[in-house]
Amino acid sequence: MNEHTSGDSFKSAQRVTKTPGALSLGGALLFIFPIPLFMAVAVSLGRGDFSGVLGNASAALLLLTGALTLRKGLQAERAYNAKKVAMAPRFPLKLAAAIIVGVAVALAANIGADHSFMVAMSFGIGAAVGCVLAYGGDPRKEKVAKAGYGYTTAEVVEALEEAEQRVRKIESSRDHIHNEELKDRLSRIVALARKVLAVIEDDPRDLRRARKFLNTYLEGARRVTEGYAHTHKKTQSNELEESFRNVLVTIEEVFDEQHRRLLRNDVLDLDVQIEVLATQLKREGIL
Repeated sequence: MNEHTSGDSFKSAQRVTKTPGALSLGGALLFIFPIPLFMAVAVSLGRGDFSGVLGNASAALLLLTGALTLRKGLQAERAYNAKKVAMAPRFPLKLAAAIIVGVAVALAANIGADHSFMVAMSFGIGAAVGCVLAYGGDPRKEKVAKAGYGYTTAEVVEALEEAEQRVRKIESSRDHIHNEELKDRLSRIVALARKVLAVIEDDPRDLRRARKFLNTYLEGARRVTEGYAHTHKKTQSNELEESFRNVLVTIEEVFDEQHRRLLRNDVLDLDVQIEVLATQLKREGIL
């Protein structure tokens, strides 16, 4: 792989570190629509119009449900768009949100505003269509960066997601360690791990050569970090700290070399470096 590919991999690594799920302004409008309906509930209640209370309250709650469903759909879409290799969302949440909104508007028009059934249906259909036009449809196709390398999209996505979970657990354990030097080393290890994942995402062929790294040594890094974070709370030992530091140095070297070899598209495995790390992890009782 060339320098351009390296740059792309770094950008991909940045994408992986972002956690999808922030509420977008694009879906916030639906959270405003129920407010007039709740006001209508109060008015209907004051008039003793219990059918109006029922219709407007039900419509308001459905609109809130639709807004929450749309938010989840937008989150799933952002996560899908942020990856080069991804499965389509399993359930069309944005379409479901549009249907819920349509039902809510029809209900408010029919029971709350006393429109005829056909008129209420036309309002509901218009609202559902407007929701689809405003927010678009759900992603329906799987994304494969490069196909035909012996792995299905689902296999690549599963491997990347499992590895990312291990990286996040390393980050979580790092936050419980007070030694700034060790935390900095773990931060570098996390960054290198995500760069490796970005290279695999760019070119799934690399998954074959990186499986030992992903399944064994990234897992070993997670376990040794979690073990140290748990143990050092109970006892302060210079020997334990030095041993953990030595393991981190080796892990960082192996992760960095794995990344460099993947970028060079080197067909040789990292047997020597991997075995050095394996020996240390076994000595520490991790593998």
